[in-house]
Amino acid sequence: MSPRQTRPRTTGADSTTTVNLRLYIAGSAPNSVQAVTNLKRICHEHLRGVHRLQIVDILEHPQRAMSAGILVTPTLVKLSPSPATQVVGNLSDTEKVLIAIGIRG
Repeated sequence: MSPRQTRPRTTGADSTTTVNLRLYIAGSAPNSVQAVTNLKRICHEHLRGVHRLQIVDILEHPQRAMSAGILVTPTLVKLSPSPATQVVGNLSDTEKVLIAIGIRG
C-alpha cells in the first residue's frame, strides 16, 4: 500500500509557495490519530491551497522512516520551503506547529 497523500486545494491563501509536509505516524496509535486530525485542521485553517501533505505509516513503510532518521512518531517534517524543520508529538499546540512550518514567528 502506498503512503496516503492530500493534494493542495486551489482556493484559500494568497501565497504561491507550496509548503511540503510529511507526517510520520505509527498506524492507529492514539497520538498518531490525533496528529493526523490536528494537522489536517491546521492545514485547512492556515494553509488552504498552499500545501502538500504526505502521511507515511512507519508500520507499513519502516525503511522510509529509517532513511529519514525518524526515531519517534508522530513526527511532522516540513520539507520545503527551506529550512527543513521537525515537530514531534500529536500537534495539539497549533502555535508551535505554525512557527515550525514558518507561518508564524
